[in-house]
Amino acid sequence: MPFTRPKTVIGRKVQNCHPPASYPVVEKILKNFKEGKKDAEEFWINLKGKLIYIRYFAVRDEEGNYVGTLEVTQEIGRIKELQGEKRLLED
Repeated sequence: MPFTRPKTVIGRKVQNCHPPASYPVVEKILKNFKEGKKDAEEFWINLKGKLIYIRYFAVRDEEGNYVGTLEVTQEIGRIKELQGEKRLLED
């Protein structure tokens, strides 16, 4: 079963998508994005037997001004098991 988030998180403030204990970490990420110190941040955690990869990206306008944050969360257990390469699309 994939790691899922409810559709209701789309458009929410990123702080409101996490438990209260995570709030200080999220605030620090956003502060670094707003100040231009960083453009991305990443974490990985084990959650209920799944390896979850969490990435945050600063969204900026054409002038480089911070306008928001995109959070991408993905279960990566299968990705870690990949070997070799796959170059062609399979039907």
